[in-house]
Amino acid sequence: MKHLATIGALIIGLVLPPLALAQEGYMPRLGDIMGQTQLRHIKLWFAGKLQNWELADYEAGQIKASLADAAGLYRGIPVEALSLTVDPLKAIGEAIAAKDSAKFAHAFEGLTAACNGCHAAIGRGFIVIQVPTASPFSDQSFSPR
Repeated sequence: MKHLATIGALIIGLVLPPLALAQEGYMPRLGDIMGQTQLRHIKLWFAGKLQNWELADYEAGQIKASLADAAGLYRGIPVEALSLTVDPLKAIGEAIAAKDSAKFAHAFEGLTAACNGCHAAIGRGFIVIQVPTASPFSDQSFSPR
């Protein structure tokens, strides 16, 4: 039951800002939201890999917000599909709080699998996400200060 409350709070609490944006006439395309989320997925990986826990926490929060935006703006996305990311994001948060690289890597793999599960659930299984192998962000240091 606690799991359902978490999912409900995540969706309800974060749906209001994107709905306000939609009412103002701005509605980002789902592909744009997901593209931004994919970039944050990459940044999250490198931040965690290099133990920049502050940046990792920030990127995880941004991913949660983007997924909530997608759910709020695009009603065709089944809540069950997006809820696949709740437990992996929670595990990432716990790993970040514990500053545990091994737990982070395991949780990140779970998040990546959840992304692919969501894509499959909405008929977009051809979009396959993986653990990044290289950073496209040559202008950003992921090492902690």
